[in-house]
Amino acid sequence: MAIADIPILSMLRTRLDWAQARQRVLAENVANSDTPKYRAHDIAPLKFDEAPLASPGTVSAVSLTRTADSHLAGVGLSQSPYRSANARDFEVRPAGNAVNLEEEMMKVAANQMDFQTATALYTRSLNLIKTALGKR
Repeated sequence: MAIADIPILSMLRTRLDWAQARQRVLAENVANSDTPKYRAHDIAPLKFDEAPLASPGTVSAVSLTRTADSHLAGVGLSQSPYRSANARDFEVRPAGNAVNLEEEMMKVAANQMDFQTATALYTRSLNLIKTALGKR
């Protein structure tokens, strides 16, 4: 069996490619922040339709419970202070540009964290295979 045939490594490689493509799109948004009539773009979130090791029936839902009024409400218990990812609230400047630099930089930071996480998982998976083969 080739390393490329291992499902987790294939999924991580797909995730890394997606993060790289999203970084390119976000960088174009930041670079065109002063271009007249430019609208910010983003790519669709990556979804894995079939998870080979997990089945939806085996995972139970977990919810947060507030045990005292002084505790902070968790996400889902009250209205979240953060905007939804689907919200299309953006300001349009007089020149017609609709790029919000703060929002784009938040997306860049989140994308960077996702990329680093996938890279770390990929590296650890390869090290586990090397250990199993006795190469380490």
